[in-house]
This record gives sequence, C-alpha cells and structure tokens, in this order.
Amino acid sequence: VLLEGGRGGRGNGSFKHGTNRAPTIAENGEIGKEMWLELELKLVADVGIIGVPNAGKSTLLSMLSNAKPKIGNYPFTTLVPNLGVYEQEGQGTVLADIPGILEGAHTGLGLGLEFLRHCERTRVLIHLIDATSMDPMGDYDAINTELVLFKEALADKPQFAVINKTDVTGTEEVVEELLEEFAQRNVPVAVISAATGAGTKEMMRSVRKLLADLPEEVVEPVATSLAVRVKKQKKRGTDKFEDFEVEADRHAGVYYL
Repeated sequence: VLLEGGRGGRGNGSFKHGTNRAPTIAENGEIGKEMWLELELKLVADVGIIGVPNAGKSTLLSMLSNAKPKIGNYPFTTLVPNLGVYEQEGQGTVLADIPGILEGAHTGLGLGLEFLRHCERTRVLIHLIDATSMDPMGDYDAINTELVLFKEALADKPQFAVINKTDVTGTEEVVEELLEEFAQRNVPVAVISAATGAGTKEMMRSVRKLLADLPEEVVEPVATSLAVRVKKQKKRGTDKFEDFEVEADRHAGVYYL
C-alpha cells in the first residue's frame, strides 16, 4: 500500500431515526492522497538478442518467429524491445529483440539505460555481430563493456556470439578472422544470415542446449525481517499506533507476523 485512502463517508442508513426511516441524505468521504508513480517494465525472455544498431536483430527475430518488428536499413529502426516465440521440437523459446546499444549506453546515451535493463531479465544473450562492420570485434567488445559498466552481474550471463550478414559478398575473410578470435577466447559462436535464414536452425539448437544446461532460476525473498508501523483506529476521531514484526522464511517463502 503506497497511499492511504480518505475516511469513508456515511450513507443514508446512518441518518435513520424514528420519524425518518428512509433518509435521502448522505455524507461524502474525505479525499484520499494522490501520487505520481514511474513504473519500470523489464521484459522477461529466455533469450535476448543484443548488438550494435543495424546488426540485423529485428531481421533475425522475424526469421525465427511470427513477430513482425519494424525493419529498416538504418540504425535505431527498433526503439522498443520486440518479443517473439521460436518453436522447435514442440517447445517454445521466448526471444527479445533488444534495441541497438551504443558505446556510452551505461550513461544513458541513446536511451541506453532503458535498453540495458531488459538484458537483466533474460537467461541467455545472443550477441549479434555485423560481418560488414568496419570493426566487428571492436563492436563486440564495446557492447560487453557497456553491459559490465551497467551492471557487473551481466558479465556472468551466458552469451552466444553470432556472426550475421554472411550472405554479403566479401565477408568470407572477416568471418574466418572472427571465428579464429572467438575460438581463442573460448566463446561459442555461430555463422548465419538472418536475411536468408542460413544457419539459424543450427544456431537455435545450440542456444536451446545452452538454456537446457543452465540451472533453474530460484527467486528468494531479499529481506529476512521487516519492521512495519501500522495505524489502527480504535474509534472515530482517535488513532492508536502499534508496531509489529514481519519475519520471512527465505527457504519456505513464508512470512510470519
């Protein structure tokens, strides 16, 4: 409960007396308190698709699912995350297309904070790399740096590097160099073309296996005890305050008064 409501008024029944059994008057209640709240939504998905702007994230989502995100050949086509479900072998995997992340996103640049927050609620990250970029490995490192600067725990989130746009002529040498670099870093990697769908099924099999190997997430209560002050009204016009403790059993998920 964030705010208290106003004291309720009295209905016409409160004004009944011996000579007026059906009064037509009533008493208005008091006006309650008001507050403006800013609520933050974090998407929940199995897999988050991250990368620099125009890396092909929305194209990949549309190829893997029935989602129809806006697609364009320019940065920041996607301004809000899009969700889609990939169906394989009778099981669904929820994918989130996270808008492009820029260097400096952890400071709020380019709506970076809004985009980075969505990465927290995913179990695995597909890190999409544009093979036509001037510095694809630099893009990869810059995004990972932003994740760590935003929240260090994101450094431990499993990632799957995916080299995209390999259907473009002249990317063969770049792909070979990237594969060699990722092998040295011991990072799982796949080579795909989101535009043609080449390699996407094999990629998702590997991602699904990575998800299956992860331990189940367990959410525990954060607080072990909480002191609460409540107002108990004894009779009209007088207030009495009493304190009590709320204790949480972190393992059973039970609260005791």
